[in-house]
Amino acid sequence: QVQLVESGGGSVQSGGSLRLSCAASEGTYVTTCMGWFRQVPGKERERVAVTSRSGSAYYGDFVKGRFTISRDNVHNTAFLDMNNLQPDDTGLYSCAAGPYCSPDSGSYPYWGQGTQVTVSS
Repeated sequence: QVQLVESGGGSVQSGGSLRLSCAASEGTYVTTCMGWFRQVPGKERERVAVTSRSGSAYYGDFVKGRFTISRDNVHNTAFLDMNNLQPDDTGLYSCAAGPYCSPDSGSYPYWGQGTQVTVSS
C-alpha cells in the first residue's frame, strides 16, 4: 500500500506564496504520476498540477503560470510552489499518485491526507 505524506500549506495573504510537498513511500509504476488536486468551496475537485516521473507537467487552467510543480525522483517527492495566491485558491489541497497522469481524480488510487490552504484578502 503506497502512502503519501504531505507537508506545507497554511494561511497567507493575497499575493503570497506557499510550498507543498508530498513524499511517496515507494517509487514504482503506481507512482509514475504525482501531483495535487484541490477542493474549493462550492466547486468539484479539480486538478491543480501533476507531473510524471519523466518531468512532464500538467496544470489546471486556473493556474495561469502562478504555480510550478517539480519532482525529486530519488526521494519520491513532489513539490508544488504556489505564487501570487488569491482568495479563490482557498481550499483543501490533496496529493495524489497513480500510474499515469490524468485530469480525472478517479484515475489516482493513492491519496494523501490533504492540507488546508487559506488565502485572505
